[in-house]
Formats: sequence, structure tokens, C-alpha cells
Amino acid sequence: MKMNVTCIPGDGIGPEIVTEAKKVLDKVCAVFGHEIEYKDILMGGCSIDACGEPLTDQAIADAKAADAVLMGSIGGNTSTSPWYKLPPHLRPEAGLLKLRKSLNLFANLRPAYLYPELKDACPLKEATGEKGFDMLIMRELTGGLYFGDRKTEEVDGEMVATDTLVYKESEIRRIAVKAFDVARKRRKNVISVDKANVLDSSRLWRKVVEEVALDYPDVTLSHMLVDNCAMQLVKDPSQFDVVLTENMFGDILSDEASMITGSIGMLPSASLNDSSFGLYEPSHGSAPDIAGQNIANPIATILSAAMMLRYSFNLDKEADAIEEAVKEILKDGYRSVDLMPKGCEDKFTKTTCSQMGDLIAGRITNC
Repeated sequence: MKMNVTCIPGDGIGPEIVTEAKKVLDKVCAVFGHEIEYKDILMGGCSIDACGEPLTDQAIADAKAADAVLMGSIGGNTSTSPWYKLPPHLRPEAGLLKLRKSLNLFANLRPAYLYPELKDACPLKEATGEKGFDMLIMRELTGGLYFGDRKTEEVDGEMVATDTLVYKESEIRRIAVKAFDVARKRRKNVISVDKANVLDSSRLWRKVVEEVALDYPDVTLSHMLVDNCAMQLVKDPSQFDVVLTENMFGDILSDEASMITGSIGMLPSASLNDSSFGLYEPSHGSAPDIAGQNIANPIATILSAAMMLRYSFNLDKEADAIEEAVKEILKDGYRSVDLMPKGCEDKFTKTTCSQMGDLIAGRITNC
């Protein structure tokens, strides 16, 4: 198979971790007999510096022309970066919002899995015990508060800021269908998270999700308020299979879920539209404080590349090979800095970003 992939290295550690993901993908192609062609584009702070805006029309066109997009990370330090002194529509994250909207990437899949080898790094190890957890958060990505009208104005002598949360029935229905379809391939359980005791948008959300559930009698549906969900993720994460939720709630809950895996550096993600096209990226940020030091953890980006093979190219065996390689190097004691348990340095092998890519690529086999 020949694959055309647009890459967005981005800012901070982005170029480093994308380099390692490409290294692993190239090894997959060599082992399984595929071909992959990359085209790099600018987005985020680097695009602001080069082009004066976080995402150009040409970059969007290049992304649309590809079979899939693989991204590193964008942005900088919010307290010191000059990019955050710009108007909101010119900041790095505006580029990502624009790209998601332009590509109609409405479904964000963020798996959170506790590797047995990393259970000691889990802050909830006493609560999870030997059960561990394996969940997938299905986040609606192109509606809600982040895309509603917003304004800041002076009213009666004081400044007033307004952000609008809007959801259409059709937006809720299509993300719910995705969630139930995915649940059928997992443990057939969907927990829909909302704030239906307060918000009209959540009450519509709950109504539409219940309608969709009628077409999936083999999948169990339950509802959970978002504040309770945040608590339950800490109390007993093993209870979750597929978590379906709207944009802002999903943003927050997926970050919480990522941290209970031991490190946000382990969490991949996929953003899909109605076709096989997707944008694949790690769940973490650009970590500008460690950029260029070759100590970033590339595993989330490498696992995002595995998701790309699975969801955009239907290459399940190749995706399995990457995921198995990651398990093997963790089992053998290799750890990036963020995965190194305090006081246990003598038990593990500290590994740089590039070394981690080499190790994972070296374990790719067709068997």
C-alpha cells in the first residue's frame, strides 16, 4: 500500500517526537512491504513566525490532499510566549481549531490504557490494584463552547465576557453513532457524560444519545454528570469502557484520564471525520521547557501513528506490531524521563527520545 501522509511537526518538542514516529512508520513499511510519502507543513507558533498566521490556506489544502495527517504538538509557554499576546484568532491553538473545522474532524478518540509495566507510576495504584483500566474517551470536537460566538465588551462600566455553548441535534447524533460503533468492538458499554441537571445543551445531548442507543440493543448505555465522572475516574477508572461527551468536558476529562496512566506522554489520539481520513496526535502539549534536549517521550506520537494505520488505512496487523513493540520495550525496562519512578532509577534504563524511537522500531516484526 502507498500512503500519503501530511505531517505537522509543530512547536516545542513536536519536531523531535514526529521524527521518531516517522522512524517507526518507515520500519513498518520496510517489514510489511508498504510505501509512505510525507509532506511537512507549518501550523502553530512556527507558522505565525514564518507566515504571520497559525494556519495558512495552503497548509489546509495540503492537509486535505493527504490520506491522513500526523501531528506533533503546537504552542508555547502561555506565560512567556509572545504568541499569546496576539488576538485569540492569531494564537497557535486557533490554527488547530481551524484545521479541525476545515477537515470536519468531529470525533476525537482518546484511549487511556494502564500498561502493567507502568502501574507503579500510576498515582492511583492503590485504588486500581491489579484491575488496571482500558478506556476510550469519545469527545465531540467541532461544536460546543469552543466554537460558539464570543465577545468581551464593557457593560455599565465593567468588562463582560461572553462565550456561547451551542449544539445541534445532528452534531450530537453523529458523535453518538461513532461511540456506539466503537463500543461494539470493545466491551459494549457507553457512559454518556453531560451536565443535564443544569444545561439545556446537555438535556438535548442526553435525549439524542438515548435515541441513538435504541439502534444498539447489544450496547449498554448509562449517563453520568461530568463532576461525578471526574470523581469516578479517580475512584475507580476500571468501570469505564467508552466515555461519550461534548467538547469542553471531553477536553478536561481526557487530560485527567491521561495522567492516571502514569504519564501524559503515553496517550495517543485520533480525530476522525465521516470518511477514513483522520488527524493523529499525542494528547500532550509542546513542552517548550524541554524542547531540543532529546528527553521527550515519543511514545504517544508513535501510538498515534499506530492509530493512523488502524483507522485511516485499515492496517490492523501493522498497528498491532507497533503497539506490541511498545509493550516489549516497557517490559524490558526502558523508560523515558517522565516514566522513571522516583527512587527506582537503578531498576530501569533511562532512554532518550531518539533512543526510544530506535528501540521501538527495532522491535517491529511481521509475525
